[in-house]
Amino acid sequence: MAGNPNSSADRVRLGGLLWDRNFRWFWFGETTSRVGSAMTSVAMPLVAVLVLNAGTFVVGLLQVFAWVPWLLFGLPAGAWIDRLPKKRVLLVCDVVSFVVFVSVPVAAWLGVLTTARLMVAALLAGVASVLFSTAYQPFLPSLVPARDLPEANAKLQGSESAAGVVGPGLGGVVAQLFGAVTGLLGDALTFAVSALSLLRVRSPEPRQDRDQPRQALRREIAEGLRFIVRDPYLRVLTAYAAAGNYSESIMEAVLVVFLVRSVGLEPGVVGVLIAARGLGGVVGAMLSSSVARRFGTARGMLLCEVCTVPFVLLMPLTGPGSRLVFFLIAAVIPLAGIVASNIITASFRQTYVPTYLLGRTTATARLVSYGSIPLGALTGALLGQVFEPREVIIIAAIATTLSILVLLIGPLRRHRDFPNPAGAVVRDPSVTTMTDTPCA
Repeated sequence: MAGNPNSSADRVRLGGLLWDRNFRWFWFGETTSRVGSAMTSVAMPLVAVLVLNAGTFVVGLLQVFAWVPWLLFGLPAGAWIDRLPKKRVLLVCDVVSFVVFVSVPVAAWLGVLTTARLMVAALLAGVASVLFSTAYQPFLPSLVPARDLPEANAKLQGSESAAGVVGPGLGGVVAQLFGAVTGLLGDALTFAVSALSLLRVRSPEPRQDRDQPRQALRREIAEGLRFIVRDPYLRVLTAYAAAGNYSESIMEAVLVVFLVRSVGLEPGVVGVLIAARGLGGVVGAMLSSSVARRFGTARGMLLCEVCTVPFVLLMPLTGPGSRLVFFLIAAVIPLAGIVASNIITASFRQTYVPTYLLGRTTATARLVSYGSIPLGALTGALLGQVFEPREVIIIAAIATTLSILVLLIGPLRRHRDFPNPAGAVVRDPSVTTMTDTPCA
């Protein structure tokens, strides 16, 4: 697997990848755009609720439109990405996202913002997100060598979680002081910063990505799909991600409405609470390598999910005053486990799947896992028409906890570590050295 020549395999200096210029620029741009996206997670629903006076169903539909592109373009996106330069795709997606998010505040200031326009903005931003996320995973192994992928994933996931702390709070405060649409303008600017940072990256992509013989698009899509379906580890991980995302998105569809109308919180407080749950992601990113070393990669990933996700059952107990602590416990602890688990499994995938298939397998896995999000959001929106927001939260919390059972179906519970492509085990993600050949 090709890596950045600036990232020597024997790096021992304190700070690790922080000494790598290309990774540093990539990390800075990604962190900035993540802050903006986290602002949008609060600003977009607040625009619908406070500016357009939308109800629970419309707010839920916003999430549907943001994630339905995974169902529409998820599979072909993987094959396209495997054929195209990843950096160029990332740049185009940043530019498109910038234009989309600028258009919303401009429409609001001109007095022409409607629910339909907001839905279209969410849809277009979702399409850009599909292509960006699909290109992101295959691009990272070209930026750093295989042995540094766990560190790179931990740093990126940690900064994403930190952005999850800063962004929603900032979005809520900006919405309260200057109006909800201003938060979307802030998001747009972060995508511009991300694009400029990518232009500073000078890392060449692996030659084998460009030299693989091209097949018909349908055959390439089928090849990536077969790889996941036939692999017992990837199959279970993908199914669990789909089940967990489905149930969690039911909750997300009504969460802002629940906090504003059922609990009675101001927009600024809503933003601070949603930001606070990002602390769990920061903790999870910090602990992921230690958990993998102590318990093994497969068993550590399983423990992260089983021991933390059930705390989400405390979410329906959220109320004003001291009862806000239930929200914090139910949000922070599960997210810590999920983020630690995601880092372990991301490093496993990036080195386990052949490089020329990584775009397609990433797209297939995310089609299934992310494709369940609009279905869950639509379910949440429909449930919100029948039940009170707190009752929908109860249903979602139970479903999220039960989704853990999917992990017990496959081989994860029987092994301490994930296999590497040669059939051995990966015991310490910080010293991973894998080839590009799938296991038998």
